[in-house]
Amino acid sequence: EDNLSLKIGQKLNEGKTKQIFELVDQPGLVLVQSKDQITAGNAVRKDQMEGKAAIANKTTSCVFKLLQESGIKTAFVKQHSDTAFIAAHCEMIPIEWVCRRVATGSFLKRNPGVKEGYRFAPLKMEMFFKDDANNDPQWSEEQLLEAKFCLAGLTIGQCEVDIMNRSTVAIFEILEKAWATQNCTLVDMKIEFGVNVKTQEIVLADVIDNDSWRLWPAGDRSQQKDKQVYRDLKEVTPEAMQMVKKNFEWVSERVKLLLEPQASGRVVVLMGSTSDMAHCEKIRKACTSYRIPCILRVTSAHKGPDETLRIKAEYEGDGVPTVFVAVAGRSNGLGPVMSGNTAYPVINCPPLTPDWGAQDVWSSLRMPSGLACSTVLSPEAAAQFAAQIVGLTDHLVWCKLRASMLNTWVALKLADKKLQACSL
Repeated sequence: EDNLSLKIGQKLNEGKTKQIFELVDQPGLVLVQSKDQITAGNAVRKDQMEGKAAIANKTTSCVFKLLQESGIKTAFVKQHSDTAFIAAHCEMIPIEWVCRRVATGSFLKRNPGVKEGYRFAPLKMEMFFKDDANNDPQWSEEQLLEAKFCLAGLTIGQCEVDIMNRSTVAIFEILEKAWATQNCTLVDMKIEFGVNVKTQEIVLADVIDNDSWRLWPAGDRSQQKDKQVYRDLKEVTPEAMQMVKKNFEWVSERVKLLLEPQASGRVVVLMGSTSDMAHCEKIRKACTSYRIPCILRVTSAHKGPDETLRIKAEYEGDGVPTVFVAVAGRSNGLGPVMSGNTAYPVINCPPLTPDWGAQDVWSSLRMPSGLACSTVLSPEAAAQFAAQIVGLTDHLVWCKLRASMLNTWVALKLADKKLQACSL
């Protein structure tokens, strides 16, 4: 699937900064080819920028990779070359979804009296209809619903609008969390959605690059690194364009770092005996889905307390932040003994049985003073709780949790829509 074997078909679409080609041998996929052009103010200002295509493609490919690995549904398939990537063929919903954390730019013009720097919590969502002739007017949800767009056989109704709204917020929060690791504030951003022509699924489409957001290092607008620098130029000189390019390159280099874990944690599952193995495997499997290393050990705090404390010391002594999960049937001595002897978090996940479970569970719940182990009965949920602890310092884990929350919400929404359609 290198350059040679890719059969490029007809041009499907061309915008200000990119072209879309069909792929003859791969129905349902397209090639998104970037151009060395930079524009502002609805292309009132337009310039060639040597290397812009490669910079934009590198940026958008990294951003989509981060989102995809987090679990967000996108059109992105893979980077193809320096200046192009392969994506699922979508019919685009002609709306720009804007999400803001900090008030600046056009929001201040439209809302006089609001000072720059006002923080939105929750995030502020806005929609703009893609209509160059009218300078992309802001739209209300009602206008969008009344437009009754139909793309790839899907009519854009309340359910679809709700999904795109929720998705935009989740995508912003994920990118905000990632950029924070580089001490950069994601101020606002613009995204677009498409309907996958094969699956009729709403997915994040188009591109997310340095034209899509405002990025302020250390939260300081005077250091902005995004396309606003180009928009703000008094006049376009070769020197000015070099500075703009430097900023774009800085972002395309930095964006790679968003894919690297900042602090990696680990989960150590201690089981009282190998008869609990099946229960522990569920915990390990769930940890693996968050890409958290998970180690299984067998030790009994009742029968071999010296060994339990030796294993504890082994994982306390190598500097890797650790969450312990204690899996012990009948009387759980393991969790409480660990919890009383380590400053690391301990989660009890007892494998309860129907016969004595109601009695056994108290050995995980009633603790002497000074112990703080928590108890989570479902092995998947115990892993999720461990992931939430690790996610406090590892943004990649946090991003997976955030995407999973969105996907659960979307699945419920779609299940309800399907049920309503059946009942009609």
